[in-house]
Amino acid sequence: MVINKQVVLALCLLLSSISVFSEERSHDGNDRVHHVLLVSVDGLHALDVARFVKTHPDSAFAELTEHGVTYTNAKTPANSDSFPGLLALVTGGSPVTHGLFYDVSYDRSYFDPTNTTCSGTPGNTMVFDESIDLYNSANISLNVIDPAKLPRRIDEHGHCVPVFPHDAIKTNTIFEVVKAFGGRTAWADKHPAYDLVNGPSGRGVDDLFTPEITNVNGFDATVSVVCTVENDQLKVTGILNQIRGRRHDGTPGGGVPTAFGMNFQAVSVGQKLAKDNSDGSCLDDTAFVGQPGGYLDGDGTPTAVLAYGLQKTDDALRSMINALKSQGIYDSTLFIVTSKHGQSPINPVKLNKPGHFGDLVAALPDSGTNAGGIAIGNAASCTTGACGFVMDDDVALIWLQDQTQTAAAAAYLNANAKALFIDEVLAGDEIKLRFNDPRKDNRTPDILVQPVYGTIYTTSGKKVSEHGGFSFGDTNVGLIVSNPHMRAATIKTPVATSQVAPTILNSLGIDPDALNSVRVEHTDVLPGLSH
Repeated sequence: MVINKQVVLALCLLLSSISVFSEERSHDGNDRVHHVLLVSVDGLHALDVARFVKTHPDSAFAELTEHGVTYTNAKTPANSDSFPGLLALVTGGSPVTHGLFYDVSYDRSYFDPTNTTCSGTPGNTMVFDESIDLYNSANISLNVIDPAKLPRRIDEHGHCVPVFPHDAIKTNTIFEVVKAFGGRTAWADKHPAYDLVNGPSGRGVDDLFTPEITNVNGFDATVSVVCTVENDQLKVTGILNQIRGRRHDGTPGGGVPTAFGMNFQAVSVGQKLAKDNSDGSCLDDTAFVGQPGGYLDGDGTPTAVLAYGLQKTDDALRSMINALKSQGIYDSTLFIVTSKHGQSPINPVKLNKPGHFGDLVAALPDSGTNAGGIAIGNAASCTTGACGFVMDDDVALIWLQDQTQTAAAAAYLNANAKALFIDEVLAGDEIKLRFNDPRKDNRTPDILVQPVYGTIYTTSGKKVSEHGGFSFGDTNVGLIVSNPHMRAATIKTPVATSQVAPTILNSLGIDPDALNSVRVEHTDVLPGLSH
């Protein structure tokens, strides 16, 4: 019922503000903007943008900066996983209002996918990654979600129902708002789980395209930067079709979308690969087999693998620019390039992969006798049900089974910070200052651990960087807002990527307050964009 009230309120705001929108568009000069193309180049740092533009003055990135505002101190809000990173861009908020901390997290009110009666004590992991796809016998995703793999909840009618990603969002999206105002919407991303962007209504995106990039027990395109580029190109082709007024698959559509976009994975994969195409499964990749990804130094010099990902992404952006020009709508399109998240470490000498966080805790000599150690160990060993959860990457998120043990667990972690490679432990009042109170909110972790920079809690030898935490490498991302009528400018004042969402609506003449997260979190439009 809360979601319904939010949707009604948003619609009321839209309807009550129609005359205001017209005045604002005339006053700000934003009547030129009829389309917004939002692109997330996942993993893209502000440093990557600066270096690429300097070394490639004729690039698409350079053209966008020549008539746009480049924000060199843009950061993702809160933790930097793909889900909160994307939701920042399309809701204007953080987990405080949208309620998602990671693509695999925990909800104290949900049930296991196999618990079809929602019986027993609530509490279960909330998995929204490639594992929820429907697969064929060859382990190839059919690019749709399998409801049988989704967590379950008791709905307002008392029924035990599956929770789709869009059901899990607690706030509305730009796509829902644009549709409510009569516009068309489209988005393309890397997993069917990005049904997420539809918002609580489940109908925010008119043309959603989610070609799976990682098939469980099947081909994984992310083993190779070349195969990742090929997966990206599927989405680029969709964007080019949409620019021509068609649907992503080339079938007749209803005209160029008002708000549309996609994510690129090639840069992120190029940053993460320890060895490109190490298993030889990408048959098209012979140029980079066995070569390292990531950076050569702390200055952000890309390896050949990462350089290829950057160049192919720039080529794709150029194709979009050319298509917009060909259709005569480049001048009326606001082109935004940013990222859901960064990646760390940039400096390869900082890399440290000591093992999974739960295993490190279990190896401590008193972990089986200390109350805090026991509480963390129980959460780390939980596989299903109301027993807590530990999610780790270059961050650790901890949901405890017994929340009364939070102080003891946090104290135990702080006492063993060196052995666990911990930089900061957030719990108690520190959590409540940044997020909702875990004792009152079903999603907020009891404890967040930020490791020492460069630490990834993993045993995997496949990657040399990761994201999800609060470090500078994870959160400082590229951000360019471009239109041919804009003057080139660089803004070094700190901004948040959540400011992209209200900026999109404002550019289209729609009141940003139609977004619930914008109202609650007081998210401003990006500075320096007036004509």
